[in-house]
Amino acid sequence: MLEGKALIEDTDMPVKMQIQAMTSAYRALDLYDVFDCKSIAAHIKKEFDMIYGPGWQCVVGSNFGCFFTHSQGTFIYFALETLNFLIFKGASVPPPPPCPVY
Repeated sequence: MLEGKALIEDTDMPVKMQIQAMTSAYRALDLYDVFDCKSIAAHIKKEFDMIYGPGWQCVVGSNFGCFFTHSQGTFIYFALETLNFLIFKGASVPPPPPCPVY
């Protein structure tokens, strides 16, 4: 397991879920090369889908920008070693009302 300590930059997750996010990240980094960000992100996403239900998204890398809408209580952004981790569950938006038929 990596020796580095995760640094949470921003979150609205409950503490138990934050710990799961960092544990999943450590586990993924044990399994994959640090340069294989896609596999690391996929591993974390699949763990979160399995534990908390489908709809999770995960971005891993050292340089990225993003803009998204998330469900309340499901967002965390943290750094570990040279990588940044963004995990969130997408917000479901209700479909627009049907168009009236005349």
